[in-house]
Amino acid sequence: MSKRTKGPDIRGKHSTFSNIIYFLGIMFRISPWLVLGECFWGAINRLPTRIISVLGVKYVIDIVASGDDRRKILYAVIIIAIVLIAAQVLNGIYREFFFAKEKEKVDKGLSRLLYKKAKSLDLENYDNPDFYNNFILVIEASAGGITGVLGMVQQYVGELISLITICSIILTIDPICLAIVGGIVVIFTPISNVIGKLQAQRQIDNNRLHRRADYFARIFYLQDYAKEIRMNDIRPLLMKRYNQAADDVIRNQKKYVGKIDFIYFFQELGVQVVGFMLLLPLYLGYCVLQKGTLSPGDFVATFNGAFQIATSFSFLTVGVVRTFSERARLIEKYREFLSRDKKINDGDATAVLTEPKEIKLNNVSFTYPGNDSPTLKNINMTLHPREKIALVGYNGAGKTTLTNLLLRLYDVTDGSITVDGCDIRDVTVKSHRDRFAAVFQDFQIFAATLGENVAMDTKYDNKAVTNALRHSGYTKELPNGPDTVLLREFDDDGVMMSGGESQKVAIARAFYKNCPYIILDEPSANLDPVAEYNLNRAMIEAAQNKTVIFISHRLSTTVNADRIFVMENGEIIEEGSHSQLMEKDGTYAYMFRLQAEKYQNE
Repeated sequence: MSKRTKGPDIRGKHSTFSNIIYFLGIMFRISPWLVLGECFWGAINRLPTRIISVLGVKYVIDIVASGDDRRKILYAVIIIAIVLIAAQVLNGIYREFFFAKEKEKVDKGLSRLLYKKAKSLDLENYDNPDFYNNFILVIEASAGGITGVLGMVQQYVGELISLITICSIILTIDPICLAIVGGIVVIFTPISNVIGKLQAQRQIDNNRLHRRADYFARIFYLQDYAKEIRMNDIRPLLMKRYNQAADDVIRNQKKYVGKIDFIYFFQELGVQVVGFMLLLPLYLGYCVLQKGTLSPGDFVATFNGAFQIATSFSFLTVGVVRTFSERARLIEKYREFLSRDKKINDGDATAVLTEPKEIKLNNVSFTYPGNDSPTLKNINMTLHPREKIALVGYNGAGKTTLTNLLLRLYDVTDGSITVDGCDIRDVTVKSHRDRFAAVFQDFQIFAATLGENVAMDTKYDNKAVTNALRHSGYTKELPNGPDTVLLREFDDDGVMMSGGESQKVAIARAFYKNCPYIILDEPSANLDPVAEYNLNRAMIEAAQNKTVIFISHRLSTTVNADRIFVMENGEIIEEGSHSQLMEKDGTYAYMFRLQAEKYQNE
């Protein structure tokens, strides 16, 4: 039995800590040494300067105050300089010879993970604007925003070890000072969570608004739009829409910046002014002037140490809540994307490539997610082996949707589709799709060689590619034959093709693939009449042992079809050969005569 569609996967939101650990786990699997190296380097990079600012300064001041041998100061300075220089040299070596390489490895691994997941997702996800916005957000954030977590973890480890070390030192001098600093920071910690939430939501909203603005920006530099913009007066409209989209981004920034800045100012006012400029100096002054419990060196060491503790503690509480919570919300989107369930699941069996078999659509209905009315209604259709089937009808009749269901790009809402009596949901998705070659109306040409574009693989047979191109009507002579590079993304000498040439390359894919069924969606849309006539002949010749299903609005291509199905409003309203439908004198005959009259008048 087939594995039927599961319900939506509903998961609760994860905690900040859970999201950080989850993402570190992914990076650790890609490059464990980078994660460990950053944690280790966090301590090495901060601890020397923190200890020197406390013990080093205390040592020097105590020597001066006691009148001890001043040469000890020189020795101390030399040791301090050596330690600092060594730390900088080690930092340079680590960053240049290890970090840069491993960081690229992590970036590559994260991108591969995202692309692999994107390829496996159901097509219906791309019909969902919320999904698409989140997908773009995840792609952009993974390039820096999310991976910045590793740098934050490095800082976290460094600050944590520094905090423990300096606390141990200050604790031996004056524990009350430590309690004052810690108390102040803890009081203002909850405010950071509010800031983190606002910053994360700002980025999510910005991503959605930037995508609109970027669309209009791309129009002005992409070649696809260049001729239309220059030949028409649409530029003012596009500029108006771009300005509106850009203004929305600015308004969104203003909405969040005012709130964030006010809350951050209030937080810093409490920590810095009340804590470090009022309470702490008053307490230290009291210890020096009234109690006499601190020496000059102790005074400076305690004040510097308290400042270092406050810095570390502020980051580990205020800073972590604010910055980690922002990153954690982006990771939540990343996590949701990677954990998104598929609805189109594999069956238990594996379809075998054989001769064409009978395909049956039994009471097939389909409704796109989010729509109230069905696109297809109770479709019953039987396709016999080696038949040439044409689907015709007005735009929106459901023709492309029907072929998408045949390919299991979507699953039927009701009914079933069988091949040789077996429900297509009972076999694996890949083995089912391997039985079909499909040329889509919105086909794409990739920045690769001509052979790779035809075979849709890095390995291809030059002779088979050449034959497939011949059947599609592609006759352009290229310098390196099938090894010629197309487009110029990766090769400045890449060959650019016209719309008709590109379509012939796309059609050649159907002739190249060894499979029993071919689906062609508007195969002659960009072809001239002669090329269209030759394609029809070539299609019959090359696909005589295959079942062919093609969609066309140009009814001259349907004349030689074995059967024609006329669709309207998601239903089949007529069926038969060209001559049978012309005799019936229904919708097909009306459409055909209308087109024929147009050509005759021209």
